[in-house]
Amino acid sequence: MNIVVIFVIVLIIIGIISWFFTVYNGLIQVKENIKKSWANIDVLLMQRSDEIPKLIKVLKSFVKHEKKMFDNILAARTFYLGANSVSEKADADNQMSEALKSVFALSEAYPELGSNDNFLKLQERISGLENEIADRRELYNESVNNYNIRIQSLPDMFIANTLGLPQEEMFKVDENKKKDIDIDLDNLYDEPSE
Repeated sequence: MNIVVIFVIVLIIIGIISWFFTVYNGLIQVKENIKKSWANIDVLLMQRSDEIPKLIKVLKSFVKHEKKMFDNILAARTFYLGANSVSEKADADNQMSEALKSVFALSEAYPELGSNDNFLKLQERISGLENEIADRRELYNESVNNYNIRIQSLPDMFIANTLGLPQEEMFKVDENKKKDIDIDLDNLYDEPSE
């Protein structure tokens, strides 16, 4: 009888330990998926950032008096390169996207720019990167959502709290950035005041 009780207790202990390891490994897997998803976004953001100097070079040969626009693009790139957290990089991404929308709208005001092969190739490359970033952002947010659900669900919540696993933040667009950009094409040819 004592052997049966000891055997049952040992089985229960083994069951609890294997449950703990299963939940722990699952939490680590979803946490690492977040890191991997973020790294994929970061690579694309860097690739887009690397295209900016080439774009500026092409633009300068066509629209020399658009200094403010060039400054906005370069400031967004600099902000991205200095960003460390997900929210900082999300803000930098939003700034860069806004600046690029302005640049690509210029091709309508400058037909010779819109027909330039280098500009068109860069526009296509950057637009492709923007689409890939949007796809990766969706994957990242899905990974964050799965992780956040797991660490708040029973019984995973007990292990997550024990390990001190915090919630992760989604890669989201600032509400102020969701407005359409206003491009004043009437004043496009005005010289900037120095």
